[in-house]
Amino acid sequence: MLRTSAPRTLSKLSKTSITVAATKMNFLKTAGTVVKSTFTSSGLEKPEYEVVAKHDGYEERHYAASKWVSTKSKGMKLEDASRKSFFKLFDYIQGKNAKEQKIDMTAPVATLIEPGAGPNCESTFTMSFFVPPSNSTDTPEPTNPDLFLQTWPAQTFFVRQFGGFTSDEKWLEHAKSLGECLTGKEKFHEQFYYTAGYDSPFKLFGRTNEVWFLKKEEEQAKE
Repeated sequence: MLRTSAPRTLSKLSKTSITVAATKMNFLKTAGTVVKSTFTSSGLEKPEYEVVAKHDGYEERHYAASKWVSTKSKGMKLEDASRKSFFKLFDYIQGKNAKEQKIDMTAPVATLIEPGAGPNCESTFTMSFFVPPSNSTDTPEPTNPDLFLQTWPAQTFFVRQFGGFTSDEKWLEHAKSLGECLTGKEKFHEQFYYTAGYDSPFKLFGRTNEVWFLKKEEEQAKE
């Protein structure tokens, strides 16, 4: 009699699906426990900037110099890369640093995206937390070797803002829309862009998300 392994295979697939779903649920529960009380955009310190100009579909902002703590990873999807990166950074501000010092949560969580060379190539994602001014002059060094401190110079970004929950597809959609608005009008770095998220994953309404393109200064625009 011919035997089939289909029921056993389906059972394995079902168990795998349940395991994946459980992993995602555990991630969300963990995120809710440690982040919910500290990560809401209202009341959080944000990097200082001034609006230079408002245009249809975007605005131009000039940001002051600022300090950030960052971590870099590679992957095919921003969503996957963000999970591990976020908690590495969150551990740092919760006291896992050289001074065992807690640092206030800030906004936004910014991620520099350097797309891969082709459709099947990994992209590079550098996620960063803004270091509040009260900690910027004597910032604790990270103890996790995957983290590093950065000082961003004063610079100008073109920014497109949108609401709702995000996904890789939505980030790409809004980055593309912003790029189309800028092309032929502004000089900007096209090889990379930033995402900026301002809210806890559990905030349902009034969410704020942004994509940023870095403006080329006059010297860079001539290159």
